[in-house]
Amino acid sequence: MNHPPSTLRRRQPRTCAAGAAAGLFLTAALIGLPLLGVWLAGAPVARYLEFPPLTRYVRHAPFSWPMFAGLAALILLVILPFDIRVLLSRRRVKPAPARRAFPWWGWLGLAWGVTAWVLAWTRFSWLRGWQMHTFTPIWLGYIVAVNALTWRRTGRCMMLDRPAAFLALFPFSAAFWWFFEYLNRFVQNWYYAGFGPLTPMRYFLLATLPFSTVLPAVLGTYECFRSNPRMGAGLDAFLKIPVSRPRLLAWLGLAVSCAGLAGIGVWPGLLFPLLWLAPGVIIVCVQTIRGRATILSGIPNGRWRGLYLLALAALTCGLFWEMWNHFSLAKWAYTVPFVERFKLFEMPLLGYAGYLPFGLECAIIGEWVLGRDASRCAAGPP
Repeated sequence: MNHPPSTLRRRQPRTCAAGAAAGLFLTAALIGLPLLGVWLAGAPVARYLEFPPLTRYVRHAPFSWPMFAGLAALILLVILPFDIRVLLSRRRVKPAPARRAFPWWGWLGLAWGVTAWVLAWTRFSWLRGWQMHTFTPIWLGYIVAVNALTWRRTGRCMMLDRPAAFLALFPFSAAFWWFFEYLNRFVQNWYYAGFGPLTPMRYFLLATLPFSTVLPAVLGTYECFRSNPRMGAGLDAFLKIPVSRPRLLAWLGLAVSCAGLAGIGVWPGLLFPLLWLAPGVIIVCVQTIRGRATILSGIPNGRWRGLYLLALAALTCGLFWEMWNHFSLAKWAYTVPFVERFKLFEMPLLGYAGYLPFGLECAIIGEWVLGRDASRCAAGPP
């Protein structure tokens, strides 16, 4: 139904205010609840506010075969039905022909990224002062190249068609990842090495630059995957999961997620997966309570393709992140409870499962920046 302009003008401030209130609630929950938990537990709050966060004081549980086997079985139980569906459906879908040759600017981005990669993994004495800065150039090259792949197939890409929104992704991405860095203070599943002593300002600047490439990389990869009809084939009509009382379920999910965030500093060895799950669950629950479409809105109708490709895009970027990190001078390492074996690069094998929900969270933030509804971002064919 179309409303008169006066009605739209009256409703817009209320809608913006509600969106701002939801954003403030999420920020307060992510920052305040973990601190509230450690304060209620009687732990010193000040050590969780160090900057740079160099102290490692969380004791992690050793490797456990039962936990490893149980988590591996759970992960396979969730993802294998989708993978099998895609593999069986791919042969019935014709590949989309490329409309154009790979563009010159794509080759330039590829060459730039490869050059930065070589410099990151070598140890030239003349480059030592700059070698810790090579991670951002690698990802800038990747972002340009993956946009070029999308443009080659469809004649369109985010970088060229929505340049203002594309550039806005970078500062939003930095703020987005700083939240995960903050939550990691309470579980300490990763830490950084190879930087030496840093002042707070230098640490902030060194970290913010690579953090700014996260959203453009994941969302660019998703857009590239989505342009190929064989990627995620068969998932536009797959498993329907009806939800009879979505708002009640949202309130329960919100309560559990908030309680979990309050507990991650108290029981980091058990609740560490909530670092990746809770932020997205809180956003989806708040959107559902407000009556808005969410990234999960297509599930009752069996529309899984967008969710699958978002998870796959984040996992793909995760593999590149871990690979390029492995031989870099300045890098990160992991200490993950119960599963600290069978590493692929620095990451324990089961740790890659954290990238799957992370892709959905990237899309939720991308909705705010790119101006697209989250339910459409996770929809089926473009």
